[in-house]
Amino acid sequence: MRKSIVIAALTAVPLVASASDGQNGHDWLVAETKRQLEGCRLKSDSGIWLHTPDGIAHYEALWTRDFYYYLKFAGDLISKEEAKASIIYMAAGQRADGCAPDRVNAKGIPIYSPGGEDNPLADHAKDNGPCFALAVCEYARRYDDMEYFETIEPRLKRAIDHVSRAENGLVYNPADNPQCVYGFTDIVAKTGHVLFTSLLYYQACDELARLSEIVESEHQDEYRRRANLIKRNIGLLWDDESGMFFAADQDCRQIDVWGSMLAIHVGVATEARRERILDYFITNLDGLVKNGQVRHLPQGEFWERFFDEIPESSTKPGTYQNGAYWSTPLAWIVPALAQADPEKARRLVLDTVADFRANGTAECVNVDYRKVPDYVPSITSLYSVRRWLLE
Repeated sequence: MRKSIVIAALTAVPLVASASDGQNGHDWLVAETKRQLEGCRLKSDSGIWLHTPDGIAHYEALWTRDFYYYLKFAGDLISKEEAKASIIYMAAGQRADGCAPDRVNAKGIPIYSPGGEDNPLADHAKDNGPCFALAVCEYARRYDDMEYFETIEPRLKRAIDHVSRAENGLVYNPADNPQCVYGFTDIVAKTGHVLFTSLLYYQACDELARLSEIVESEHQDEYRRRANLIKRNIGLLWDDESGMFFAADQDCRQIDVWGSMLAIHVGVATEARRERILDYFITNLDGLVKNGQVRHLPQGEFWERFFDEIPESSTKPGTYQNGAYWSTPLAWIVPALAQADPEKARRLVLDTVADFRANGTAECVNVDYRKVPDYVPSITSLYSVRRWLLE
């Protein structure tokens, strides 16, 4: 959970005008993404430029998962030099036990759990390790720096080794001492086997295996074994009645819209399950989507358990992570949806561009509700699916 922001108290940088109104806002989206990536840069005390989560540099830290998304979704707009500097800055915050940081602030201090620096929600977040590994893999591949990957790969293994998993390979979160799981639901206390973080772990192991083969790392077979174990056992979270995956199988045993679509995108859903997930999403589209953006849960549902430290203002139904609509997952939802209905996938992109052009980029939205202006994960995710504007 990041610190609360009162929208009225912030003044966002004026939106960049599109060079033309053609191409369904494509030119505007490219210009706006560049503007926000520039606006989110903040110089650390050591002189390193950090990419923070919002385009007005309000969050004074480099977040691990957010930076992974920037590289994955819009790495062509970030220089190799700044990307590597951020990776090194992040790596310096790895804990002695292998835990990767949730974020590293501008003073160079690593923080391992969501929440305030003085009042963390838990000891750590379980997606720190996978997202750290994914960020480095994305950097190494995008900028062709396999020499650096070979150097840091043992540290990446220590980062994912730190994540507690069940014997079946899935990431496991004990109900009596839960840690934060996926950062975009970090206020939610999902327990038992957890879907989204298991999918991130699968992605990380798959990427690590591919790059480790190139540098001939001794860990490549172990990465493949872990990825295959998750793929074989992800069905433990399958709900055959709805045709979707549960977010977890203890607390918050609820349909996970973002996670089910990610399971398609990363290739762990069987063909039969892929068809059922897409059928569910299309059938329930009107309740899942607003202005092109997507909520975590089915319409009318809200999370069953939050961390005790979370104020009621952050868990109010229909707001933030408890029922608002986000563009962050469009990067995987649009390609997944396009497998069944390309026009509906394109409509998500068109509607989100229209909303952001008219009202400004937001972290999440709902009726008479917009949180965090110039939220960079929102615009970079949209940027990653910009080709649908041209088709």
